[in-house]
Amino acid sequence: MTRQSISFTKPNDEWLKTQVNNQEYSSKSELVNDLIRQVRNQQVQIDWIRAKIDQAEKSGFTDDGKEQILKQSKSLLNG
Repeated sequence: MTRQSISFTKPNDEWLKTQVNNQEYSSKSELVNDLIRQVRNQQVQIDWIRAKIDQAEKSGFTDDGKEQILKQSKSLLNG
């Protein structure tokens, strides 16, 4: 694993410390890695939705705009 040195603003550092102190995570590193994983997973979902929107717009089967399609896609993903 690569070792990095990063700086946090005071509010972010306090939040990180609280999470570790509450035993949600064993270390700040574990928490930061988990947050990065979550963002990466969100980006995969965003990319999938964008691809579906582009595909739908190019197919000509809908008159809905990007915002309408995105809203519908989110509602389907969220059940």
